[in-house]
Amino acid sequence: MTGGNGEDDQGAASEPEGPQPDVSDLIASEAPRRKAQDAVDDIHAAAKLEAGASAEHGFGQPGQPFDRDSPFFVGVVGALGVLVAVALAWLVVEMGEVLVLLGLALFIAVGLDPAVHWLHHRRLPRWVAVCVVLLATLALFVGFVALAVPVLVTQANVLAHQIPHYLHSLNNRRTTLGKLNRRYHIVSRLQQLIDKGGTSTLAHGVLGVGKAVFDVVAAAIVVIIISVYLLADLPRVKRGLYRLAPHSRRPRMVLLTDEILARVGGYVLGNLLTSFIAGLGTWAWAEIFGIPYALLLGLLVALLDLIPVVGSTIGGVIVALIALTVSPTIAIATFAFYLVYRFLEDYLLTPRIMARTVDVPGVLTVIATLIGGTLLGIIGALIAIPVAAAIKLLIEELAIPTLDRT
Repeated sequence: MTGGNGEDDQGAASEPEGPQPDVSDLIASEAPRRKAQDAVDDIHAAAKLEAGASAEHGFGQPGQPFDRDSPFFVGVVGALGVLVAVALAWLVVEMGEVLVLLGLALFIAVGLDPAVHWLHHRRLPRWVAVCVVLLATLALFVGFVALAVPVLVTQANVLAHQIPHYLHSLNNRRTTLGKLNRRYHIVSRLQQLIDKGGTSTLAHGVLGVGKAVFDVVAAAIVVIIISVYLLADLPRVKRGLYRLAPHSRRPRMVLLTDEILARVGGYVLGNLLTSFIAGLGTWAWAEIFGIPYALLLGLLVALLDLIPVVGSTIGGVIVALIALTVSPTIAIATFAFYLVYRFLEDYLLTPRIMARTVDVPGVLTVIATLIGGTLLGIIGALIAIPVAAAIKLLIEELAIPTLDRT
C-alpha cells in the first residue's frame, strides 16, 4: 500500500500542474534581465512541446497553410514574383559572361562523361576513369603545343630576317611589292600614320590585343577548372537535377534528363568524329602536295573543326596561305579542296552523323548553329546542336502529347 501510494505520489509529482503556457504568451511576457536566458530556454522547451518535435520531425509538424485566396496573400505573392523576375533578369544580364562560361564547362563535362562512363563499366573506379580521360585530353593538347611552338619560333625568326628584304622590295619598282607600293603608296601611308600619332595608336592596339589574350586565357582556365570539378562530381549533379522535379513526376524527369545528357555526349562524339576526318584529310593533302608542317596543320584543322560551320573554313584558309610557300597553284587547289570538303561536311557528313548520335535533322542542325552563333558567337555555335536536341526531345515528349489530348 505504502509502496503503491509512493509510486502514485511520484507519478503525480512528475506530471505538470495546470495548463502549459503558450509559446506566444511566453514571448509576450516580460522577464527580468537577469532571467532573460531562462525565459528563452522556457520558450524553446514550450515550442518543442507545442510543435510536436520528435526524432523523425526535429522541428515539429508543419502548421496550417496560409489562406491563398486572401487578397493580401495574392498581392504579396504577386509583388514578390515581379521583384524576383526583375532580379533574375538583372542577374542574367550582369552575369551573362559568367553564365556562358559555366554553361560551356557543363557542356564539356557532359561531353566527356560517356568516356568516363565507358571506363567505369570496365571495372575502373570513377576517379581513375576521370583521371585517364583528363590525362588523354591533356596529352593531346600538350602534343599540339609541342608541335606548334617550334614552328612559330622558326617562322618568327624567318620573318625577322626577311623584313629588310621586304623593305628593299617595296622600294624596288620592278618587284611585285614595289608595284603595289607605287600604286597604293604603302610606305608613304605608313609614314603618315606614324607622323599623326600612329605610334600611340599602335601601342593602344598592342595593349588591346594583350588584354584580349589575357581575357581568353583567364576564361579558358576558369572553364577547365570548372569542367574538371563537374566531371568528377557529375553523378551528384545529376541527383541534384533529379530532385528538382515533383515526386510524382520524378521518374520521368530522370529518364528525360539522362536522355538529354546522353544526346550531348553523342554530339561531342559526333563532332570529334567529323574533326578527326577533317584533320586526317588535311594531313593527307599536305603530305601529297608537299605542304610543310603537314601533321601540325592536320591537328590545327581538327581542333578548329570542333567549331561548327566556320571552323574548318578558317583552317582551310590557314592551310591555303601556308600552301602559298609552295606555289600559287597549290594554294588555289588547296582552297578549292576545302570548299568541296566544306560542302560535303555540311550537307552530307554532319547531318548523317548528327542524325545518328543526336537525333536532330540536318535542316535543324544548320538553323540551330546559325541562331546559336548569332546569339553567343563561337560558344553559341558550339552548344547550339545539343540545345536543339534537348528542346526537340522536350517538345516531342511534353508539348505534343498535351496538344494531342486537347
